[in-house]
Order: sequence, then C-alpha cells, then structure tokens
Amino acid sequence: MRWLLSLAALLLAGLAQAQTTEVFPGELNLTVTVANADVVPFEQEMVLITIHGKYRRHITLEKLEQPDLSDFNWMQLGNDQWYDTTENGKKVKNFKRRMALYPDKAGELTIGSFTHHLHLTDEGDDWFLHDLKSEPITVKVNPAPATDGWWFPVRQLEVTDSWSNAPDQLTPGEGVLRIIRVEAVGIGPDMIPPMPELTSPSAMIFPHPEKRLVELSPEGPVSVAFWRWTIRPTNDTSAIIEPIAFDFYDTRNRVPRSVTISAQRVAYDESTLPAVRAPAASAELHPLAVWIAAGVAALLGLAATLAGRRFGGWQALRRLPPFDPARRGLWAAARRGDLAALRRAAARLMRRDGATPGQGALLAQLDRAIFDPKAGGFDARGFVKSFLGTRRETDTIG
Repeated sequence: MRWLLSLAALLLAGLAQAQTTEVFPGELNLTVTVANADVVPFEQEMVLITIHGKYRRHITLEKLEQPDLSDFNWMQLGNDQWYDTTENGKKVKNFKRRMALYPDKAGELTIGSFTHHLHLTDEGDDWFLHDLKSEPITVKVNPAPATDGWWFPVRQLEVTDSWSNAPDQLTPGEGVLRIIRVEAVGIGPDMIPPMPELTSPSAMIFPHPEKRLVELSPEGPVSVAFWRWTIRPTNDTSAIIEPIAFDFYDTRNRVPRSVTISAQRVAYDESTLPAVRAPAASAELHPLAVWIAAGVAALLGLAATLAGRRFGGWQALRRLPPFDPARRGLWAAARRGDLAALRRAAARLMRRDGATPGQGALLAQLDRAIFDPKAGGFDARGFVKSFLGTRRETDTIG
C-alpha cells in the first residue's frame, strides 16, 4: 500500500511540473540543420534545411516565424509535419519543416533564428505564450563557376525526347510534334534553361509555348519543362533537325556535365509519295482541243522559223496556261480546299520553273495555314492567283 502512495505522489508531482508556467530545460527544443553540411555550395545551388522541434509539454496553439532570408531565395517543401515519438518511455511531440534555400551571392551567409510561438498551459489550465528560438547558422557559399551558357546546378537530371509519330515515315503534307521533357531535382522551374531554338536547313519548324511544372518532395523541388515543336520537311525527300546541347552541374557528384540530343531525320515515307505523272497530258484534253493545239503549234513553229528562232515544240506548248498540267493541278487542289496537295503542286512548279522571292513568301503563308493552330481561314484560290502572278515567264518559244 505504501508503494502505491509513493507512486501517486510522483505522478502528481510530474503533472504539476508539466502544468507550471516555468519551462524547464529539455522540455522544449528547436533546431535547424543543413543537409550535407560538409559540402560548400555554389551560388543558386540548393541548400536543404530541416527545422525540427521536440516538445514535452502540452501545446494548444503554435506558429513558426521564419527569419528574414534576404540573402536567399527559398521554397517550403510541403506542409509542416506533426508526429509523436517515445523517449525514455514518455511521449514526445515532434514538429518538422523542410525548406530549400538558394543563395543569391557568395560569402559567409547567415540563416537567422526561427521562432516558434507556442501557447502552453499553466497550473490553472490557463494559456500563456512562450517563444522558442533556434540558434542561427552560418553557411559558406562559393561563387558560381564561369560558364558560357546557363548556370544549371541540379541534384538529378532526366531528359527524354519523344515524337507524336515516326518522324521518318510521314505521309505527304504531314507534320510531326516533337516533345523534349526536362526533369530536374533540386531547382525551381524558373532555373531550367530557356527553350532552345530548333534549327534545320530544310524543314519548317513551328515552336509552341513551353510549359513548366513543379512538384514538392522532401528532397527538394522536382521541376519539369516541356519543349515542343511541330516540324515538317519543305521538300519531297527529307530534312535533318540539328542536335541540341546544354550543360548542367551535378551537385551530388560535384562535377560539370553536358546533355546532347542527337540530330534527327524527318522525312516522308517513300511508299506514300504520289507517283510521278507521265509527261504526256494530251489524254486529259478533248480531241478537238488536241487538234486546235496542234494547229497552234504548227503556226507558232512556222512563225518562229521565219523569224530565225528555234521552237520548243509540244513541250513548250504544254507550259502555256491553257495546257499546263502543273497549273491545272494547282487550281484543282485550290477548288478542293486541299492545302497539303496545294503545297505539293506549288513546290513542283517551283522546282520545274524556278522560284521567285514572292513565291517563297506565299509558301510561308501557306505553311502557317497548314501547321499553325492559331492560323485563321486561308484563301486557296487567292493564293493560286498570287502565286501564278509572281511566276517567272519561262514559257519560251526560241
């Protein structure tokens, strides 16, 4: 019976001590630790810190106040965590917050004290405010290494290159969507390099607005950028998309590295290209038109002979507007509203007769109508009129 009374007295004493307005050493503790504290970071490299509180008193309200981090950009990595542990048979309440800091400059930088404003209870079960502060921390930061491009320090980098369909098996007039996905651990989305310019000597390239996302993890932010382009060859064979390269700094292994995305061939599938038409087109004309054309050819030939000039014969006559199959193909595509066929017919005319600067500008307008999602309605008949109006006069007699 005596030992029960002693145990009760001890419990009452402990309870009274827990409810007192006096806070005893070891009851409340708040620390700030730096991950990989033995490594000296560079400017803009992530400094991962953990704010950890241990509380052996009942807490009714709390609020953590962070110091003025004027020398850093910072990001809180998710919500605060509260959980219980047991130490020496007693329950201990824990608080944890993870933050990523990014030094704006080199030198000795100070992370000031965090203050946890706590509402505790006294002997009468009334609340009273108690402020708990962490010790300040000094972090040494090195200047960022000199680089020709974008300073890009990451803990982990993953780059993938994908295409909407096989880039070397396109159908005529078809474009292909290229997506490069850049996933970087340890930086914010604004620190990923800007979307590069995709170049090719023989392809039409339409860039799309890039997208950037970020997810938060205990090991730092995971940022993702999507770089997108629509690409199509400008001829009936193929185009080469030139390689892309950029540098980054591996902060885990403390070494600079580079990423190279190799060149890619973009081409039409040869099995889907339209067959080459036979040069003769007389079968498409009415028999009366054939006799008329023959008579005109004879008259023109006679006139050219009398003038001492050489006549190109039937092939020259086929390039006159009423008889030219290439022109008829251009008008037929315009009447159908088939912009891809219109593009192929225009390209055939330019290869046969040569191109003018005006035709190149018209083709660029047509390509935008085909591949730019924001392009409005396109006047196909007006295009043909303008295109033929700028054509070189290559139909010659002599």
